Amino acid sequence: MSSLFTPYTLRSLTIPNRIWMAAMCQYSAAPEGDAVGAPTDWHFAHLAARASGGTGLIITEATAVSPEGRITPYDLGIWNEAQAAVFERITAFLKSQGTVPGIQLSHAGRKASTERPWVDRGRPIAPDEPYGWTPLGPSPLAYREESTTPKELTREQIREIVEQFAGAARRALAAGFEVAEIHGAHGYLIHQFLSPYSNHRTDEYGGSLEGRTRFALEVVDAVRAVWPQELPVFFRISATDWLEENPEDDREGWTADDTVHLARELQARGVDLMDISTGANVPDAKIVTGPGYQVPFAERVRNETGMPVAAVGMITEPAQAQEILTSGKADAVLLARELLRNPYWARRAAAELGGEVASPVQYHRA
Repeated sequence: MSSLFTPYTLRSLTIPNRIWMAAMCQYSAAPEGDAVGAPTDWHFAHLAARASGGTGLIITEATAVSPEGRITPYDLGIWNEAQAAVFERITAFLKSQGTVPGIQLSHAGRKASTERPWVDRGRPIAPDEPYGWTPLGPSPLAYREESTTPKELTREQIREIVEQFAGAARRALAAGFEVAEIHGAHGYLIHQFLSPYSNHRTDEYGGSLEGRTRFALEVVDAVRAVWPQELPVFFRISATDWLEENPEDDREGWTADDTVHLARELQARGVDLMDISTGANVPDAKIVTGPGYQVPFAERVRNETGMPVAAVGMITEPAQAQEILTSGKADAVLLARELLRNPYWARRAAAELGGEVASPVQYHRA
């Protein structure tokens, strides 16, 4: 049987196969009112379809730990119990299909307060506009020229955000999630602290690699402290800012070497798997893309640290996914846009490679 269809166990949790769904924002929650940030029928239908399609683990889109942590006013949130209660219907359905429900806990930092990507190309929403607010960041550096300059976080505010991540994790557990993924990638707040490109602080949260990783590790410690020992914690990382890879770019950013260093630190603090992506912290970075273009970064972390990793990035074909696993480049694959195109991709892969995935009883025929 193809290794794509073998179960994978982390701590006491067994995921039925290695075909996992990456977090993908839907920008479809209410921006105000009693239902602000809560999942809707759209979220249920979107996630339920991939579960009934045989996906082993589904990670919800970036779910904000505070109102200011949303990318757009239409993001999901889990900063209160009312939001968490609405997630219960989703997690219960995913489990009924044999799928493990995971949640990605996120804070957008300086990339917050923008429009949805299909509205004015995701333009920044100014603080004095409807639904707008002032973003927060490690340093007062705007993401783009047209973006609002974020407020530099004080030490007290940093501690508050660490507690917000812990509170969000508690609510996620109560809502039925079994995997908590901390979002440290794609130029959002944790990534902003990690990278010298976006972190110009001179206190204990900036400067050296130790200083720049401090916030990330504090968040991990806070989440791990409230997350059950029998359940896994993931960390999503952008392995590189894509500056070092361009010999013509002399700017300093987060590097693949830094990612390997951080992976060892995360392992020591009880993180069970690193979900490895790249980029999105430097708006004009030159990224070299292509099928599986991010897989080498996952392979390096796995080989140099022994940490379990999941690979992502233009993985579209079953044979391609199978090769990533059998060659030891990753322990699982995370599909994104390909699962938008085909919610039943896992079934397609099973038919092509010879494997089995869970199928709804309603589809069975005597």
